[in-house]
Amino acid sequence: MLLKFLFFLPLFFIANGKCLAQEQQGQEVTEQEIKETLETLSIEPKQDSINLIERPKFSPKELYIPAGLMALGLISEGKTKQEVREWRNKQIPHFRNKFDDYLQFAPHVAVYGFELMGMKPKTDWKNRMAIHAKGHIITLGLAHLMKTLINNERPNGSRMSFPSGHTAYAFSGATILAMEYKDEHPWVPYAAYGSASVVGIMRIANNRHYVSDVLFGAGLGILSMKLAYWTHKYKWNKPKKEKKDPFLGVVY
Repeated sequence: MLLKFLFFLPLFFIANGKCLAQEQQGQEVTEQEIKETLETLSIEPKQDSINLIERPKFSPKELYIPAGLMALGLISEGKTKQEVREWRNKQIPHFRNKFDDYLQFAPHVAVYGFELMGMKPKTDWKNRMAIHAKGHIITLGLAHLMKTLINNERPNGSRMSFPSGHTAYAFSGATILAMEYKDEHPWVPYAAYGSASVVGIMRIANNRHYVSDVLFGAGLGILSMKLAYWTHKYKWNKPKKEKKDPFLGVVY
C-alpha cells in the first residue's frame, strides 16, 4: 500500500557500500639516492594525506537511488499525491510543528561537529568546506529555479511547491555526512539519511508539501552533493613545495 511505503521512506536512503581504502606505498631508497640526498641536503616536504585520497569516481550505479527517487516523485505527481494528502487531512488535520525547519540543518552541522567530537572525516577541512559550499549552491540553486519555473500549488494553497527545498537541503547534508564518515563509522549514514527522511515526512505532515515534492527533493539533494564530490579537484590544502637553494651543498 502506498501509505505504508511513504512512512517507511527512510528505508530508501541507506548509504552505499564502503569505499575501498587506499594505502600509502613507501618508496625504496637506494644507496645512491642516500648519497645524493646527503650531498644536496634536500628534504622533500611530507605529502599531505589528502593527496592520498582520490576523488570519488562517477559510476552509473551511483545514480540509481537519486534518479529513482526523482522518478518516483514525478510518477506520484498525479493521483497518488492527492491520496496521501487526503489521508493526512483525515488522520492528522491539525498537525503543526516547526521541528523540520531546524532539523534540516542537523546533517550539515554534524559534518563539522562530529570532527570536533574526535571522529575522523575522510576529507580535510578546506576541501570539505569547498565541496560543501559547491553542493549547497547546486542544491538550493536548482531547487529554487524549479520552484520558480514550475510554481506548483502547495497543499495549503500557497505556491512554489515542487520540489521540497527543505527535503533537498536535508538530503544534501545527509549525503556529505555519509560520504565523510561512513568508512570509519558505518552507523553515520543510517543516522544521516534517517534524520533527512524525518524532515521529508514532516513536510507532508505539516501540509507544506505533497509526497511527490518530497521524493523528488530527496533525490535532488543526494545527486547535487554527489555532483559536488565528482567535480571537486582537491586543490585546497596542498603542501607548498620548498624552494631549493641553488648554492646548497657547494663547497667553497
